[in-house]
Amino acid sequence: MNELLRELKVLVVEALHLEDLSPDDIGDDTPLFADDGLGLDSIDALELGVALHKKYRLKLEQADQKVREHFRSVRTLAEFIRAQGAAT
Repeated sequence: MNELLRELKVLVVEALHLEDLSPDDIGDDTPLFADDGLGLDSIDALELGVALHKKYRLKLEQADQKVREHFRSVRTLAEFIRAQGAAT
């Protein structure tokens, strides 16, 4: 799981072009979209969703109420990827 968490942090930084952050700056449970976390917005969510789909072949349904929960932190994304059996 630690390797997957690291991969996801790198993906977040690279896919969203977060030049002021390194993967080490992102905690496993840091909120991705809250102001007290990374403060990402809806465009970032879309870009991150595309990057996750490309890398892990995730199926993200817009109507899925739990998508927001899955995108809460790097750890919840990792758990979602594992649950779908999409981890590389």
